Amino acid sequence: MTEAPAITASELREGDGHRQRERRCIATGTVCGDAQLIRFVLSPDGEVVPDVAAKLPGRGMWVGADAKSLAAAIAKNAFAKSAKAPAKVPAGLADMVVRQLVVRMQGDLGMARKSGGIVLGFDSVMRAFNTRMPPLLLMEASDGADDGRRKLTGAARAMGLEVVVIAPLTAAEMSLALGRENVIHAALKPGPLAERLIVDAGRLAGFRPERKPSAGSNPAPDESVE
Repeated sequence: MTEAPAITASELREGDGHRQRERRCIATGTVCGDAQLIRFVLSPDGEVVPDVAAKLPGRGMWVGADAKSLAAAIAKNAFAKSAKAPAKVPAGLADMVVRQLVVRMQGDLGMARKSGGIVLGFDSVMRAFNTRMPPLLLMEASDGADDGRRKLTGAARAMGLEVVVIAPLTAAEMSLALGRENVIHAALKPGPLAERLIVDAGRLAGFRPERKPSAGSNPAPDESVE
């Protein structure tokens, strides 16, 4: 059982099948895989815009995926220096990054639901561990009770499964993405969506403080997929 690891360029392929590239952080000069960075571009009016999907046109400026690196980039005027042009940094830029990452992860959860690559609910996840193709990823609500999470991770460990555990989103955020109420436990089969969620969970953790699980000794009601 492992927590979400740092993904290196040699270990991950994005959903489009391309291997990660190494980039240099404009704040620290550190070179690492772009899965550990956030891309920014300048809008037509010269405003710094986050581009977590790395799809927007324009010269990309890469910053380490954490609030400290972003703050350093702003303090050093690194965006203007990298773009070689005036760069307006909007208030709440870190919050914009968080929102983009949350929306991206919610979209991936929705796609996993439509493709049948996800199971929801304590009982369904427990059963999925004992199938021919067990889940790669256990996704827990960050504000869910710790007891259910502990039981699931313990069961996976007892079965000798190498399952990555992440808890980047709240129950409300997971529920909205999946069209269900009170989604606490979800498990995804191996594949590009699971890999991308692991990466984005690591990037989101750099900007969002760790949320403590709620108190409670019972697992949440089963939210099994229809």
